[in-house]
Amino acid sequence: MLQPARTKHRKAFKGRIHGLAKGGTQLNFGAFGLKALEPNRITAREIEAARRTITRHLKRVGRVWIRVFPDVPVSKKPAEVRMGSGKGTPELWVCRVKPGRILFEIDGVSKQVAQEAFTLAAAKLSIRTRVVTRMGEE
Repeated sequence: MLQPARTKHRKAFKGRIHGLAKGGTQLNFGAFGLKALEPNRITAREIEAARRTITRHLKRVGRVWIRVFPDVPVSKKPAEVRMGSGKGTPELWVCRVKPGRILFEIDGVSKQVAQEAFTLAAAKLSIRTRVVTRMGEE
């Protein structure tokens, strides 16, 4: 599972996700990409599940790039704990995703195989997505 090797701070603020993606909106590596259409936090588990789905569908043909990295820690307190006594311990890692961000890229496969792989991967993610190609959006 993806997570940083070390961080400057152990806990982070929740923050809000507004606006459109500033970078990472174009295909840089592959011929096909999976683009986010709404803002949300994607967990490391979701990214890993989508990656596994894509690689399994491609059957070790072609190449996959992951364009997002979960670098924000999310803390949680145990169930039925009283108010106060500080912030909870970091439980999972997430990536803040804005609309327009490319999440995954694929190259070396046909258009139909890439479309099917991304459709399966999109089911693992908690946001709406769209498949994009080098020529333009579909």
